[in-house]
Amino acid sequence: MIESSKTEARFMTVEDLDQVMIVERDAFTIPWRRELFEQELEVNKFAHYLVYEKDGQIVGYCGLWIITDEAQVTNIAVHSEYRGNGYGEELLSYAMSFAKLMGTKRLSLEVRVSNHVAQSLYQKLGFEPGGIRKNYYADNQEDALVMWVNVS
Repeated sequence: MIESSKTEARFMTVEDLDQVMIVERDAFTIPWRRELFEQELEVNKFAHYLVYEKDGQIVGYCGLWIITDEAQVTNIAVHSEYRGNGYGEELLSYAMSFAKLMGTKRLSLEVRVSNHVAQSLYQKLGFEPGGIRKNYYADNQEDALVMWVNVS
């Protein structure tokens, strides 16, 4: 668990979903439905989700799929009111540490080619560009940059 003043990262539970959905709707133009999160938490044996809390309020979350020695960030979001405070970096760092603890060697994610702020954060944590997924985002067919980092 990460703690610094009144913030912490911990594993997500179904009871967290009301607050997670607030972050999800704030962060994404096409948010996941609550049922998708429920399935990830209750059915998908590869899924691991973390929340980041400040003073008891969920301000961000990160999802991982861990399959053997590779992991994929399914989504990461920090509510717009809390961005720019290092919470996303702390949350992703914690997720990377967890993935390493689970035996993961490499971690990947997709990011919009236009999202230079997120790309800078990922590069700061060691991610490197690995390719392009054409027309990846359903809302505007924007390409995704695939980024990878070794965590072992």
